[in-house]
Amino acid sequence: MWKNLVKLYRKYEEIVNYFIAGVLTTVVCLAVYYACVLTFLDPGNPFELQAANVISWVLAVAFAYGINRSFVFKSKNENRLAEAVRFVGSRVTTLFLDMAVMYVFVTLLDGSDKVGKLVSQVLVMAGNYLLSKLFVFARNNKSDRKAED
Repeated sequence: MWKNLVKLYRKYEEIVNYFIAGVLTTVVCLAVYYACVLTFLDPGNPFELQAANVISWVLAVAFAYGINRSFVFKSKNENRLAEAVRFVGSRVTTLFLDMAVMYVFVTLLDGSDKVGKLVSQVLVMAGNYLLSKLFVFARNNKSDRKAED
């Protein structure tokens, strides 16, 4: 049984590792968001709602870059600055998705910010994987190929 699980893991290693990293990043994001809105920011105030969202995003992105680089995509790219810039750029894209979902769910539909944040995180995680796979840590990147040679 363990042999089959190991074989299955190796076949889908990147996706399994991304899921684990995504869950951990989501925990960081949610913990920071909830800490903000339960202590010093009011989610009923649209500005403070988005401030909590951005604070949680910044800390989650910093965590996510490290875990995605080393654990998920196992990047050997020596140009970490360019890679980090691509990573942050791709995450800015999904930050706007996150903010839009929160705005619609909480401000326009008067839904729960806690539930809206959970819904948002599912969409953000899927978008982040696609952008990381295709844009940030792409194996056909010239610097990645040079590092592997």
